[in-house]
Amino acid sequence: MSEWENGRRPISVRYAAILRNLLGVTDAELRGVPEKPTLPVADGYDDLLSRIDSASTVSGPMVKAFNDQTELLRTMDRERGAAALIDQMTGHLATLEDALNFAVLPTTRRPVALALAGASTLAAWQAIDSGAVERAWRHYELAKRAALDAEAPMYLAHAMGEQAYVLCDAGRSALAVDLVRDAQRTLGQSGSPRLRAWLHAAEAELCAHAGMDDDSQRALESAMKVIPEGPEARDPDMLSIFLNGAHLARWRGNILGLLGDDEAVTSLYEALGVMDPTFVRARAGLHTDLAQAHLARAEYDDANAHLRQARLLASRTGSVRQRRRVDLLSERL
Repeated sequence: MSEWENGRRPISVRYAAILRNLLGVTDAELRGVPEKPTLPVADGYDDLLSRIDSASTVSGPMVKAFNDQTELLRTMDRERGAAALIDQMTGHLATLEDALNFAVLPTTRRPVALALAGASTLAAWQAIDSGAVERAWRHYELAKRAALDAEAPMYLAHAMGEQAYVLCDAGRSALAVDLVRDAQRTLGQSGSPRLRAWLHAAEAELCAHAGMDDDSQRALESAMKVIPEGPEARDPDMLSIFLNGAHLARWRGNILGLLGDDEAVTSLYEALGVMDPTFVRARAGLHTDLAQAHLARAEYDDANAHLRQARLLASRTGSVRQRRRVDLLSERL
């Protein structure tokens, strides 16, 4: 390892594959070299026309296969974490970008662009979780361009809303609030109720981080008003959105904890009791939220117990973002 770090020995292909999965980084990030251009360089007209012809044959079943692959990666990410999926996610995005770059007519481009928008947003959130914030930002920019190409305002608004978290984590919470509100304006009233509830809840959380307590409470109330009733969490119009009353209760508890509201603990314990056990990383976040809420009430033993659970689950999924939260709270014990 010392020889790798000091440049005396190159990292072999075998060890590079191990390290990418362990650290959740791309090959370029691991080796410290610039990313290659995402647009393949066509070698003459014959090669260009071959790629265009290949892209024109992308059919409905192939687009479905792209989306199925994204769904599989989403499920694996939810249960195992993002770090172990870096190679699969990188290859998946490269395939989708290649198909879109050489698709000519809108009838071919739109379904591929929509698939790319969904996959890029997932890849961006995985990058945030792995601590690769620049990669996350670039993926969100790709997702927004793809959503515009697909003429899909819901996907555009969702990418903007998630991108706001990069700004918040970087310490620009006021700018993050502006971005998520711009996402709401982009969506208007045409989006699904779950997505609108998600954007309101995101605004409430970001306002809490920005010290805008009254705005946070108003946004949270708006989210509670529009969330559909019942246990169903998956948004049929926006497959990356998982949100029902129970999920929103957990989110509400997190926001109330940020605001220093005593009701946070009750709301979070209610969410813990009904949480889907397959949402491993989200469960780590919930235990972290509970630790934060107990700390605000000077209940240090309870806070420490939840931090231990959060640390265990964050390590299981390789979540750098959750481990950072756990470390910051641990310093306050």
